[in-house]
Amino acid sequence: MKIAYVQMDCRFGDVIDNCNRAVELIRSVDADLFVLPELFNSGYLFISSQEVEAVAEQLPGGNTEQTLTSLAIEKKCYIVAGCAEDDAGAIYNSSFLTGPEGYIGKYRKIHLFNEEKKWFKPGDLPFPVYDIGSGKIGMMICFDWIFPESVRTLALKGADIICHCTNLVLPYCQNAMVTRCLENRVFAVTANRIGFEQRGNKSFTYTGMSQITGPNGEIIHRAPADVEQVHVVEIDPTLSRDKNITPFNDLFTDRRPDMYA
Repeated sequence: MKIAYVQMDCRFGDVIDNCNRAVELIRSVDADLFVLPELFNSGYLFISSQEVEAVAEQLPGGNTEQTLTSLAIEKKCYIVAGCAEDDAGAIYNSSFLTGPEGYIGKYRKIHLFNEEKKWFKPGDLPFPVYDIGSGKIGMMICFDWIFPESVRTLALKGADIICHCTNLVLPYCQNAMVTRCLENRVFAVTANRIGFEQRGNKSFTYTGMSQITGPNGEIIHRAPADVEQVHVVEIDPTLSRDKNITPFNDLFTDRRPDMYA
């Protein structure tokens, strides 16, 4: 199975241009699964709820989802992408999965970061795992990484590959994903953006360094900090199903939930 991150710059508010750039990057290579950044189509640094509402789309049915679904059908691939979702006026920081058969499902970010709490409702859907035939993929978004329960929940549900849409500004996530993958023996695709965003008196510099991490905690590939890039690696998703650390230690059967309360 070939999996890829799409690391890109995003222009704030230019939903159509950002979406077109993502399509261009995805068209440039062949892979079975592509992962795009968090809020890739809109930019991140909102300064009013009106701005968020202006770019939020229905899932499914929004222009961004329909554009990427058409591309997934054309390329016979799967795509995970982050965007603002409008559900009858409730706005969520969401990601969605689409593929050769059309739209499949979505995830709403559970752990909101910083001022996201001003613009988005906390996610109200469980962490999802979808079987796409060649592997089972789980979805989480950005700051979810700092809560071990996020990846653990997805792994316990059977995920082979964690699709991690991000807009990272803190310097910790890429290294932390080594531990997240090791302690759960899963693959992860952390798709980050690059660039600098300034809105009024607020600014963020995004860290790039998108990363594909393996179930032994190995960094299979890490992107530069400041270059748009699509990178493809070939993996065997079934490697994530072996939870044995030694002949006597299985990561999941050795768990003692009765002692964790």
